[in-house]
Amino acid sequence: MNAQTVRRGGTGARKGGRKPAGRSPAASRNIGKLARWAIGLFIALILATAMIALDLPAKASRAVGASTGQAGFAVDGYQIVGLKHMDRGTVDDVVTAELHRAAEQSTAQDKPAQALVSATAIRDALLQYGWVKDARVSRRLPDQLVIDIIERKPAAVWQNKGQLSLVDSDGVVLAPVPLDKMPDLPLLIGLGANQHAVELSELMAGVPTLRPQLASANWIGGRRWDLAFSSGEVVALPEDNTKASTVLKRFAKYDREQGLLGRGIKRFDLRVPGKMTVRLPQALPPPETQAENPS
Repeated sequence: MNAQTVRRGGTGARKGGRKPAGRSPAASRNIGKLARWAIGLFIALILATAMIALDLPAKASRAVGASTGQAGFAVDGYQIVGLKHMDRGTVDDVVTAELHRAAEQSTAQDKPAQALVSATAIRDALLQYGWVKDARVSRRLPDQLVIDIIERKPAAVWQNKGQLSLVDSDGVVLAPVPLDKMPDLPLLIGLGANQHAVELSELMAGVPTLRPQLASANWIGGRRWDLAFSSGEVVALPEDNTKASTVLKRFAKYDREQGLLGRGIKRFDLRVPGKMTVRLPQALPPPETQAENPS
């Protein structure tokens, strides 16, 4: 046999070779389960999307709420408690707006069903007003609402750009103040002074003898306070709150011992550490001598 001779079986299949492995029955069952789960999930998503698009959950909820109104649980009135300063008309507007909204979804004549009135919506709307520190809205079955208002307490008057506003101890603006109805409260002056009302309150709490005499506090340059007292003096404090508290307590001690206030001094400057500079009133000009009338 020469070199051109082809060996037998060179291109044929080898005897005794293994057959390709096929899928086991267990693997086929798992694949089938996964396919069924995927199809089920896909159908569920389509149904959920259709329900949301058709607003079916909201419609069902409104239908249930309306049925409670037909059963006699409809809002026939409401009670407001806790008002001292806030205008009642403002609260009435908030409540009636929600009642009108709920009435449009009710079938019990013109009265809104209790279940369709959102206590949360009423509370959230009331919290947008400065006077309202907190509000609780409860249902008094079968046909009443109770709106309990917790008001903020006015602590000072804030003057900024010619406008006067009541603020609480946290500096929250409560309401405008007419000039002819100024309450007997300290006056905060300057841009951003209301935002530092808490710091001022803490500052004055450390000097109980001076606190009742405070007439106004001017927020200077967004950095520090000038305190004006009812006896006419101005006390200039340093910028740092800790330093301001320290020097003001020392000033209060000297005032108790020596009576610094009420002596006609115009200004006490405490901004330089360890030093107090005072400004005395200007000397009055001598009285004019009147010429004698010629006789």
